[in-house]
Amino acid sequence: MSDTSTAALRTLSLDGTLIERMGIEIVALSAERAVGTMPVEGNTQPAGLLHGGASAVLAETLGSFAAYQHAGPGRAAVGIELSATHHRSARSGVVTGTATAVHLGSTLASYEVVVEDSDGRRLCTARLTCMLIDARG
Repeated sequence: MSDTSTAALRTLSLDGTLIERMGIEIVALSAERAVGTMPVEGNTQPAGLLHGGASAVLAETLGSFAAYQHAGPGRAAVGIELSATHHRSARSGVVTGTATAVHLGSTLASYEVVVEDSDGRRLCTARLTCMLIDARG
């Protein structure tokens, strides 16, 4: 991540969060676009496939981080709606999610998030809307 992106998120601790437990790593971040990876291993359902909820967590993480960037200093972003369509699954490797801004307003930010496998095949398409609020102490 760039120094600018890192600086904006320094106040957020990821220790002990679901993000840390699922092995999500943010590799690029701006208000317009966020990219992150997540291992399939450890995030599967009993049948050995990537859990659909894991894809949803990756999508909400990336969209929320991008919305947090858009919100700016003294503000926060909270997810208020998430929908996900699962097209196929993965059994191994690492998946990559890319959140792209659809709308960046003063009170709402919406993102389309595409989750792909290492061969570039689309696994999931999600849409996230975040409300932008004043940060609480």
